Amino acid sequence: VGPKLFQYVLKVLVQSVQLLYTLLRIEQPSYILLQNPPGLPSIAVAWVAGLFWGSKLIIDWHNYGYTIMSLTHGRNHPLVLIAKWYEKLFGRLSDYNLCVTDAMKKDLWVNFKIKAVTLYDKPASYFKETPLDLQHNLYMKLAKDYEPFKPRAVSASAEGSAFTERDGRSGHVVKTRGRPALLISSTSWTEDEDFSVLLRALEDYERFIKEGAKLPALVCVITGKGPLKDYYNRLIQKLHFKHIQICTPWLEAEDYPLLLGSADLGVCLHKSSSGLDLPMKVVDMFGCCLPVCAIHFECLHELVKHNENSLIFRDSKELAEQLKVLFWEFPTLEGKLHSFRENLRVSRQLRWDESWDQIVLPLLGNKE
Repeated sequence: VGPKLFQYVLKVLVQSVQLLYTLLRIEQPSYILLQNPPGLPSIAVAWVAGLFWGSKLIIDWHNYGYTIMSLTHGRNHPLVLIAKWYEKLFGRLSDYNLCVTDAMKKDLWVNFKIKAVTLYDKPASYFKETPLDLQHNLYMKLAKDYEPFKPRAVSASAEGSAFTERDGRSGHVVKTRGRPALLISSTSWTEDEDFSVLLRALEDYERFIKEGAKLPALVCVITGKGPLKDYYNRLIQKLHFKHIQICTPWLEAEDYPLLLGSADLGVCLHKSSSGLDLPMKVVDMFGCCLPVCAIHFECLHELVKHNENSLIFRDSKELAEQLKVLFWEFPTLEGKLHSFRENLRVSRQLRWDESWDQIVLPLLGNKE
């Protein structure tokens, strides 16, 4: 613990000086808005800068930094205990506090005596359903590098991907008959997401098809970069599926919302380190009216309404059964998958700017 603790303290001191120097060189702000985490050392530094400028400090609580540290070090590690004390002490010095769930709002008050306003994460305006023409263009682009997007068969007069065809004469795009279902998940490949749960569920799904279930082939796309990506890629390579293809691309920023808006189902394996924040990936999927199967944790019900707009599962067996139910006789316009999407379309979410105007501006006295 000794040398690592010294290195961490030294790193924090250097970051503090750099951040304070930067904040004191900017034009005087009326407000300093800080997202936590990361909050060490930024909460304390932003508070000092606020004193210097006479600015109000707003902390936007998305989680607790100390709970994220505990995933690596354990809850009783000295660094974790120091981080918890620090967040509690300096968090109280803010002028205003925002948080992402009602559960976090309650926890901030009960454990930190911090009064917060709930501002749910909302999707950006570019997260929306993707028109069929744009879907086809995206699939053709991805087919250049990723085998699962390449056509199984295509007529001589058509340009095709695994999911769509464009008629060479009319230019009209249609979905390919007998196409696979497109399952998507995104991850930063860290300890708070156990992708072996999805891989075991896919093994069960493969077995369902072999036993005669009326289920489509699956293309499973898992996007993102992170420390555990190579580990899971090695596990994926050991799987020998006949009806399922898995790829783990890194998408260009503009292609990610297009792929979400083209997919048939999303899967979320995010488990909050605190149990108090919500997965942003599901927020984005809902912006695209994409139903989701999400792994259970305490406050997930604030976003995912089980059996209304999506499904919540607790283990790989339950996820496999949900995939079986949702994809039965795919691509039928009957059944839960279609009704979930319709429910998401009907319950149009506020977008970021609308949510900010309704919740934050009144808090600040309507000052832009």
